[in-house]
Amino acid sequence: MFFVVLAVVAAYFAQRFRIDASADTLLVKDNKMYIETQVMNQKFSPDEFILVAYEPKQHELFSDKTFTHIQELSNAFSALPRVKTVTHILNVPLLSNASSLGSDLDPDNYSWESQRYSNQEMQKVFSEHPLFEDLLVNQDQTATAIQVVFKKNQQLEDIQTQIVEIQKNALERDLTDEEQEKISQLKEQADPIDQELKVQRKQEIDKIYEITDKYQQEANFYLGGAFVLGQQMIDIIKRDLMLFGSAIGGAIVVMLFVLFRRMRWVVLPVVSCGLSVLLTVGIFGLLDLRTTVISSNFIALQLILTLAVMIHLIVEYRQLAVKYDQDSQAELLERTLNNKFKPCLYAGLTTSVGFGSLIFSGIQPVVSFGWMMIVAMIISILVSLLLFPAFLSVLSHKDESGANTVTKAIIKGFTSASLNYPKVITLSGVVIVGISIVGILRLDVENSFLNYFKDSTKVHKELTFIDQEFGGSTPMDVVYTVPGEQKDKQLVLTAETVQTLQKIQAVLHSYEAMGNVTSVFNFTELAMLINDGKPLTEYELTAIYTMLDESLKDSLLGAYFDPNTHQLRISTRIQDSTPDFNRAEFLENLKADMQTIGVEKQDYVLTNLFVLYQDILQRLFKSQIMTLGLVFVALFLVLLAIFRSIRIALVAVVPNILTTFTILGVMGLLGIPLDLMTITISAIAMGIAVDDTIHFIHRYLESQQNSEPSEAIKDTFNSVGYALLFTTTIITIGFALLSFSDFVPSVLFGLLTGLAMLMALLTDSTLLPVLLKRFVKR
Repeated sequence: MFFVVLAVVAAYFAQRFRIDASADTLLVKDNKMYIETQVMNQKFSPDEFILVAYEPKQHELFSDKTFTHIQELSNAFSALPRVKTVTHILNVPLLSNASSLGSDLDPDNYSWESQRYSNQEMQKVFSEHPLFEDLLVNQDQTATAIQVVFKKNQQLEDIQTQIVEIQKNALERDLTDEEQEKISQLKEQADPIDQELKVQRKQEIDKIYEITDKYQQEANFYLGGAFVLGQQMIDIIKRDLMLFGSAIGGAIVVMLFVLFRRMRWVVLPVVSCGLSVLLTVGIFGLLDLRTTVISSNFIALQLILTLAVMIHLIVEYRQLAVKYDQDSQAELLERTLNNKFKPCLYAGLTTSVGFGSLIFSGIQPVVSFGWMMIVAMIISILVSLLLFPAFLSVLSHKDESGANTVTKAIIKGFTSASLNYPKVITLSGVVIVGISIVGILRLDVENSFLNYFKDSTKVHKELTFIDQEFGGSTPMDVVYTVPGEQKDKQLVLTAETVQTLQKIQAVLHSYEAMGNVTSVFNFTELAMLINDGKPLTEYELTAIYTMLDESLKDSLLGAYFDPNTHQLRISTRIQDSTPDFNRAEFLENLKADMQTIGVEKQDYVLTNLFVLYQDILQRLFKSQIMTLGLVFVALFLVLLAIFRSIRIALVAVVPNILTTFTILGVMGLLGIPLDLMTITISAIAMGIAVDDTIHFIHRYLESQQNSEPSEAIKDTFNSVGYALLFTTTIITIGFALLSFSDFVPSVLFGLLTGLAMLMALLTDSTLLPVLLKRFVKR
């Protein structure tokens, strides 16, 4: 009844549980790069937008049919309540057709909508256009883009401005407690507005897809933008949780019935797993702990943890029921808990140490995942140890049968191998460690958002098309601060500043992976076109800037030039689909090239998603790989506290090191990058291996009190061995289903988790008994 009440309460709060797949969840929110990006975004105020790429199927891009479609699509998009403007090739000012730049220039007079330029003239205008190529028309002129710009929520904007103003102080000093508290308060104010906005964004994206579906017979459509990517990730995660959660649950039910052949041994684990997940989700909903792309697999992991504990309890109970068939139900349950309470508790503690390794990453979403798993582990242990006896207490005692022929043969094989071939097993372990180290040395952190989705998925096709045809998919900004010697109070931009911009853009364009590059320099190129191919002097540029209408200044220069601070933003997008693109090497080369052209380190800053993501990956590599040894030391200390023996603690650590090294080695050898998703697998491998190790050692030590090491090994295999085998079989088969997911991190998670389970079983069923027999004797 207690658990029923808890389940009802948890179900209520579980409704508040949220998935957050926005780009911000992949960032480090307290580091310098993130704050600089926030400051620059506030200064240059880039608008929120969705890019809708239009690729005609049977007609030319510059044709009456295309123009008709664009007008209809623009009208439909403009009808959305939050849309501010819709920009496309028909309404942008084609200033290259203007005779001169002056105070009387009205940009609206130079659009297709005003002048109705011919198809041929439109095609000519957009050929190698300094501003619009790769933005509105691809280089091959086979597709065009419609930019849907959305209005800002002024209330949310004001709150975020206040947050950034406080965070700016962190660039020079540590924030005070009062400032941290103020930021927390402001975020609380912003959250309900932000949540409402996310719902509205999803509706807008769905509506845009609905609008474009009407034209699918005549054109292909591809959506791009940070919020589109975030929403698609949320949709995939939700679908995976529902579809594969159900599939894994079904596989677990079938395997439980096949292995135990009794309905109570199906219902009890399933109820325990379901209740553990429900209570955990309820707590996260109550505390507003949101799952991200990184932590979205916590439910699957909790199923593993809870199921492992339940199987150990069930196997122990069944064996005791056969051995003490005259005992009452209460006596059997008491024997079961007396035998398994400590190892289950110890396993939970040491597994938490494995997940605790994530806390050392220094990356907030990974740290949060570590804490979430520790909470999940505690709940799983409590539910299992309390619900198991409570559930069986209300059921009658029934005769239990022993293990079947197949499982007996497997356990006998493991027993025989560990007792008869210790040297072969030890040598194999050494060889595996050697090969794993080779693989670990090949690990890298090269990855992109494109690689998170299978090639066949819609989101991958959309991202790739935008990436290849419209100047890249991952934004990176170079913010150049004009040095004091280049400033002139009478000039907006000096000739030297324009030349420096030209040099910077030349450097950027020299890289194969560089997509679109836009800055004030593109405007000067446009001005040169209007000026019959002659470059404007710095005085002419200043005069034009002064005379231009404010709205035109904003549309052409606002996002790229801040006259108050003399900062210039060069907006770039990286083409993530570039083959063999080494992102870390690119950033190092770019910094060296900037130095070569005379741009000093203090005069520019690299910001936006590309550098933030790369920074996280580098931090991740250093924090996880370099501190892995420290985690093993922590694990050793916990094992030492549990078993109170240095020798036993050292023996217990070995299978965990071997399992973890093997998983990381396989990743390196197969070229699976270490990123925000796959880094968690080392903690998972450690947690799984140490769970099996604790149970095996605990039973061995008990058996050894009354028998020789060889007999103790046999007795341990005949009890705990079945639990290890059953757990591995059920979980490996269940999680192999994730290989059918469209989300590559989920595929890797399923396959690597299965491999970790198998490796943990092998090490704990071969190497561990060899070490115990050799080093742990009465």
